[in-house]
Amino acid sequence: MDNSKLPNHIAIIMDGNGRWAKKRFQPRIFGHREGMKRVKEIVTYCRKSGIKILSLFAFSSENWARPEQEVKFLMSLLEEYVKKEVKELKKNNVRLKFIGDLTQVPKKYFELIKQSEKELEDCNGLILNIALSYGGRQDILNAVKKIAEDTVKRQISIEDITEEKFSKYLYTSHVPDPDFLIRTSGEMRISNFFLWQLAYTEIYVTDTLWPDFSAKHLEEAINDFSKRERRFGKITEQLNEN
Repeated sequence: MDNSKLPNHIAIIMDGNGRWAKKRFQPRIFGHREGMKRVKEIVTYCRKSGIKILSLFAFSSENWARPEQEVKFLMSLLEEYVKKEVKELKKNNVRLKFIGDLTQVPKKYFELIKQSEKELEDCNGLILNIALSYGGRQDILNAVKKIAEDTVKRQISIEDITEEKFSKYLYTSHVPDPDFLIRTSGEMRISNFFLWQLAYTEIYVTDTLWPDFSAKHLEEAINDFSKRERRFGKITEQLNEN
C-alpha cells in the first residue's frame, strides 16, 4: 500500500471480549485473556506497516463499576502484559504511554506502568498509547480545570485559549488526533472515548469481536481507510485545487 495513504494514528475500541467468551460458554475473563493475545499481533502489524501511533482503549473510567473480580482480573492481565512485553517493545523501539486518570489505578499497578514508561521513554518508533481509566468527558473536564488554574495564575490569558492550546492540556498532548478509529463487535457508539480528538477521525466498525480481530482484519480496515476522501469541511473541488 502507498504509505501516503496510511493513517498516521490509529485508535481502536477493543470490544467484544465478553461476548466472545459467552459464545464459547466460558466466563468473561476467558475472553479478556484471549483479547490480550491480539494486542501483540496488532502492535506488531502497526510497527511493521509504518503506522506511527496506535491508541488502544483498554479500560474506561466507567469500567471501575464492573464486578470486583473482573476488575481485579483485568488489572492482573495488565500487569502480565507489561512484565512480559516491555523487553520486546524496547527491542522493537516502541514507546509505551498510559493515558487516563491513573490516580484511580491501585498503587502496585501504577508503579509498574510508570516504570515501564520510563524504561521505554527513549524509544522513537511506534508510540503505543494504552487508555487506562480513561473517559473522554473526564479528559475534557480535566483540561478545563488545568486551563482555569493557569489562567488564575496568569500563566495564560483567555485570548491564548485556542483549539491547539486546549489540545495541549489533554491526556493525548504528546500525539496528534487519530486519523482512523476502529471499533470491534459491531456497536455503533464511541463509548466516551476521545470525544475531543475524534472530531474529524474516520470511523470503521466491524462485527468481528476483538479476540478474533487479526492483522488481516486490520489490513482490510486500513485498505478501506485508504479509499476515503478526507475533506475536513471543504468540498472535493477545493481539495483537487491543491
